[in-house]
Amino acid sequence: MEVWVLFAVFVGGLIIGIPVAITLGLSSLVYILLSGIPAVVMPQKMYAGMDVFVLLSIPGFILAGNLMNQGGITNRIIRFAQALIGWVRGGLGLTNIGASMLFGGITGTAVADAASIGGVMIPGMKKAGYPGDFSAAVTAASSTVGPIIPPSVPMIIVGALSGISVGKMFLAGAIPGILMGVAMMVTAYVISARKNFPRQPWQGWGEVARSFGGAFWALAMTFLIIYGLLSGLATPTETAVVASVYALIVGAFIYRELKLRKVPAILVDSAISAAGILALVGFANVFGWILVSERIPQAIADAVLGFTDNPFLVILIINLLLLFVGMFMETIAALIILFVPLLSLAQAVGIDPLHFATFAVLNLMIGLTTPPVGVCLFVCAGIARLPLAPVIVAVLPFLLTNIAVLLLVSYVPAIATWLPNTLMP
Repeated sequence: MEVWVLFAVFVGGLIIGIPVAITLGLSSLVYILLSGIPAVVMPQKMYAGMDVFVLLSIPGFILAGNLMNQGGITNRIIRFAQALIGWVRGGLGLTNIGASMLFGGITGTAVADAASIGGVMIPGMKKAGYPGDFSAAVTAASSTVGPIIPPSVPMIIVGALSGISVGKMFLAGAIPGILMGVAMMVTAYVISARKNFPRQPWQGWGEVARSFGGAFWALAMTFLIIYGLLSGLATPTETAVVASVYALIVGAFIYRELKLRKVPAILVDSAISAAGILALVGFANVFGWILVSERIPQAIADAVLGFTDNPFLVILIINLLLLFVGMFMETIAALIILFVPLLSLAQAVGIDPLHFATFAVLNLMIGLTTPPVGVCLFVCAGIARLPLAPVIVAVLPFLLTNIAVLLLVSYVPAIATWLPNTLMP
């Protein structure tokens, strides 16, 4: 009886628009009170969920991304991307995607990408003659590449949940992230060619060199993060701290656009963002503990294995479930609640944990552009000053493209596992 009340409160909270973290906490509290479990269990389980060393890297990467964004990183990356590919038909759309691929390697979060890149690119594309719905759609779709290309906050969460090396998780996302970006560029080009969208003149190799020089210190941050992890010189948490110091030095003393008087406000904003994520982790851990105690994950696994133990079909079922969940639930909450039971199911049919973790994160990233709870869609529609409906229609081709890449990664494990197993055997 209590578990049905748990689900009823949870679903009801989502329907009426209560934030996911509060909904998780409220439904868990109702279950605990109805079950006669001591209320002190709730803060204990919350703390246990947050008391994981690798999660300390999340505030560091958020702070590093905010410092770089305030330090002039966005415009420099957009300029470099435009110099490289802006001359192609629909070049600003391709530039948007290319900038997201480069910028995502710094922030590790899709919403930061959508807000930062979108704040510059969506008005610029509209001014250049691109429809507002296409401008918002390509920004929302491309922002999902950010948490796939390292560093990645969702992959840090997965590492904390499963014990999989965060360094390996970062590397596992590199090739799928590049595939997503290239596939979306092809889609944007086809749409642009059919609708005769504008093209920018070729600016010459001199502009490529100058824009690369301007973006060099920003791009080097990604290599600093990866080198720190691959070399074993630093843990993900230590790497995040180094990245924050590096971002401060580059923004304040090399680019000279980050004013030191703004740093306290940036620290507060970063702390608020990190606290929101960690609170979500804590509430979701309580919710997940309840599901485990009620043997819900085991029931799901038994139901699927009772239907089939064919790995091909199990992967398809997992993807359909995650795509459905991603339409309604925030990524990190979905990972914390579903990742461990689905990992057990995947391992039961012989799926490599690293491979499963990669396509699970990729799947839930796609959920950021699916209605009704596609956060990146809301952000980009707001920047474009458009209702959500036309943006949803315009994003469909990119959504289908990303699902095609998801299926490719799901059924060709080497796309995810080759790079980490080669560099971190």
